[in-house]
Amino acid sequence: MKKIVYFIALLMFVVATSHAQKLNTAEVPVAVKSAFSKTHAKISKVSWSKEDANFEAEFTVNGKETSEVYTATGIFVESEVEMKASELPAAVKMKLKDHKITEAAKITRANGSVIYEAEIKGKDLLFDANGNPVKL
Repeated sequence: MKKIVYFIALLMFVVATSHAQKLNTAEVPVAVKSAFSKTHAKISKVSWSKEDANFEAEFTVNGKETSEVYTATGIFVESEVEMKASELPAAVKMKLKDHKITEAAKITRANGSVIYEAEIKGKDLLFDANGNPVKL
């Protein structure tokens, strides 16, 4: 019985620490904050977190939840902007027509490529504008 309790506790610890770590602004490298403020000088309410080696800024623009990811040296990686499921490209909506989409987002990478994220039954699925699945 002790082994089962220990295993469950260990599993809960791993799950809890595998998610992004919330950070105070003071813990974010100056290069990251500088890169963010160059493009978002008027945004003052930002939540920071660390995902692996990168830093993620979460904020609201024009009423839409937005996040941007930067490397520790301040290089922009990608942005993600929430959207209504009805705003997804027609090919993506057609691919998912038999499923309930609970959340949707447009992801723009540093190279300008765009993919779309649709959450279905708690899983995030990624597609290009033509409805083709995308793997990371």
